[in-house]
Amino acid sequence: MTLLETLKTQVLTGDGAIGTVLYSYGLEYCHEEMNIQRPELIEKIHQEYIAAGADVIQTNTYGANAIKLARYGLESRVKDFNAAAITIAKRAAADGGQFVLGTIGGIRGIRKSAATLEEILMAVDEQAGVLLAGNPDGLLLETYYDFEELTATLKMLRAKTDLPIITQVSMHEPGVLQNGMSLNQALHELEALGADIVGVNCRLGPHHTIQAFEGVELPEKAFLSAYPNASLLDLEDDRVVYESEADYFGRAAVALRDQGVRLIGGCCGTTPKHIAAVKAYLTGLAPVQEKQAKPEKVQIVREAEPAKYEPLHEKVKRERSVIVELDTPRHLEIDGFIEGAKQLYDAGADVVMMADNSLASPRISNIAMGALLKEAHGVRPLTHITCRDRNLIGLQSHLMGLNALGIHDILAVTGDPTKVGDFPGATSVYDVSSMELIQLIKQLNEGVSFSGKPLRKKANFSVAAAFNPNVRVLDRAVARLEKKIEHGADYFISQPVYTKEKIIEIYEATKHLEAPIYIGIMPVTSYKSAEFLHHEVPGIKLSEDALERMKACGDDKERATQEGIAIARELVEVAAQYFNGIYLITPFLRYDMTLELMKFIEQLDEQKEGVRVDG
Repeated sequence: MTLLETLKTQVLTGDGAIGTVLYSYGLEYCHEEMNIQRPELIEKIHQEYIAAGADVIQTNTYGANAIKLARYGLESRVKDFNAAAITIAKRAAADGGQFVLGTIGGIRGIRKSAATLEEILMAVDEQAGVLLAGNPDGLLLETYYDFEELTATLKMLRAKTDLPIITQVSMHEPGVLQNGMSLNQALHELEALGADIVGVNCRLGPHHTIQAFEGVELPEKAFLSAYPNASLLDLEDDRVVYESEADYFGRAAVALRDQGVRLIGGCCGTTPKHIAAVKAYLTGLAPVQEKQAKPEKVQIVREAEPAKYEPLHEKVKRERSVIVELDTPRHLEIDGFIEGAKQLYDAGADVVMMADNSLASPRISNIAMGALLKEAHGVRPLTHITCRDRNLIGLQSHLMGLNALGIHDILAVTGDPTKVGDFPGATSVYDVSSMELIQLIKQLNEGVSFSGKPLRKKANFSVAAAFNPNVRVLDRAVARLEKKIEHGADYFISQPVYTKEKIIEIYEATKHLEAPIYIGIMPVTSYKSAEFLHHEVPGIKLSEDALERMKACGDDKERATQEGIAIARELVEVAAQYFNGIYLITPFLRYDMTLELMKFIEQLDEQKEGVRVDG
């Protein structure tokens, strides 16, 4: 009988983790390479699972695609590793007649930028072609956190083969995918797309996996599968361990069967002992034909509280809007910063923007200073948030804190690498890219956690994205803006621009975009700073005229200040003709220079309004 015919009348036992067993042997490198280097070891692991009672085994090919193998420089070995794996598994199952599944693992986690969908499908197509040539009893698509990736992969493979396809999602939270979709809905959508067996694996232990299936209705045609982890993971002496007794895992298999699951195996942390317990407990139990799924809890998500201020991306579409940046101090003396922020805000800035440890050097927390400015001095803050300093846990916690403080204006940026800052040996996190961070922030605006869990209330963030126009090919930079808009960016804030021609070029290249742009202007304070910006800061070039004018100031600080302001005024005058949004960057806490520019912007607008009235 085929796998699907057998599942009509039986609950089958799957195998457990191959990687866990290899890890226990001290093999921590590319596990898929063992199909070539240590085929006898891989076959031994298959045989141990078969001896434990597995009815279904899977090939050692979870990461045997070009994208994952590229981490080890082995992307050219896809055919070798997959062909060897299917041969080894079928040889191990020959005597007992176990079903052999060709395993294909998910690639994306939270990070969609790990690979494009097109790249993923090309990699899967290559891997699946080799596995299918080995005549497996079916394909197993496992550990898919990204539902878009899984559905696209399923559609492609369903068009290529009539063999059974098993699709298994992975969840951060019981019963809900990271995009907020319920497990019940996801499994039924997979069934509708042609999956023969639908289920879950990895991340969650038995308890939470059972809990997740309580809300799953039995599919009409497909069967349910579950491959939970042995438990939640722990660390002992820097090694990953799973605390779970085999008997407990076996009893959990019965509970999964009671929820209608017909194919039950194990994922991370499971060993032949766990599978032997599953087999012992499932022996003699018939499949569940009917069940009453728990009704899905209706999570009431409150609307976000109305923001005190109009979002910048709405105001700037209609009229002049000015953002001023003032970096928080690198020391503990804050009086000068507070005074500067108050003066800039009182002079008409819409917000005072604070970077997030710019140039990878520690400064007073912008969330702390933002809260202080807002609560004690009535100043509207705009805070940067970088991908560099915080993992996903820290990012979500930071954003939830900002929302609780009523700080709704943020700029999502990648962040300068740590090697350019005060602590070059510090770790750069970069769990996500700036585009993915924007998308996750917008997910919070829907009241959904990064993990997919409801947050009971919607956030209310207006999200800016960075724009670097100082590149050789501006069209490529604009293409990035378009992608950021797709990810949810409301508006853009540019790096400083130092030529009038560049401002006009930016306008022509971006005038088709709906998301508005704030043009960055930063006055230079000396010839030395001008040379530094021109020669050492990537992408920034001053005009020859500006360099000569600053050079002519010599060591006269006051003259250099006035010349720097004069150059910036000329740039502002051009920028104001083409853009409503002006972004003034304060150099070295010299907010007196920024105040001069703000007065000039006000004069320009008054002149423009006067001309309009006279006309």
